[in-house]
Amino acid sequence: MGVAELDKENRHLHLMAQIFFYGDASGETLSREIANDIQLHWNEPQASVLINGVRYKVVFTIHGMHAPFLKPTDIYENDLPYNNYFRVEEYSNIDISFVDDIGSNTGYFKLANLLNNSTTAAHEFGHTLGLIHPHQLDIRGAGTPGIMYPRGTIVDTHFQYDPAAAPATKGGTLNPIYRKVLQQDIDNLRLDKLIFNKNNQAVVGEFSSVWHDKHL
Repeated sequence: MGVAELDKENRHLHLMAQIFFYGDASGETLSREIANDIQLHWNEPQASVLINGVRYKVVFTIHGMHAPFLKPTDIYENDLPYNNYFRVEEYSNIDISFVDDIGSNTGYFKLANLLNNSTTAAHEFGHTLGLIHPHQLDIRGAGTPGIMYPRGTIVDTHFQYDPAAAPATKGGTLNPIYRKVLQQDIDNLRLDKLIFNKNNQAVVGEFSSVWHDKHL
């Protein structure tokens, strides 16, 4: 979830969000690194959007904050659309990271998913903005996988965990390190359909406002 703001003078569309991280595996350094990783991936394509006949460059600004003293009521009572909340733990009882809904502002990160250039944080952030997994999950011949393709997607061999593996076998599916945010991912956000207020701002996503206990 975030806030989109039109800078008509410079022809920029700024998409801004801040993410509060809590849980035993969270920390100040990790929080900054996750936010920077998300921002880097979503700004990588130097994407643009056409709004009312004017083309705007899309610029993401993501802030990450370690929030060790966060309380459930801080999430339940939050009414600022900039704010997102993710618990970070070494263990997830479904063995993956997740958001609470498509277009939400809360979720749960499994620590191992965030390491080694996995692109998981950028992928899950896409869900908070309303993006779903593509329906076609065999994209051989289509080139670089977009950020919203899930693990298990069948890709060209050089995007696999093991380039020598047969497609769809062990090692023969998408290695998430090869996912990238593409112009198509920005197009799928449908930023051109947002209704901007008198301050040239619009909300992207919705409040889910879920507090997560630690999985045991």
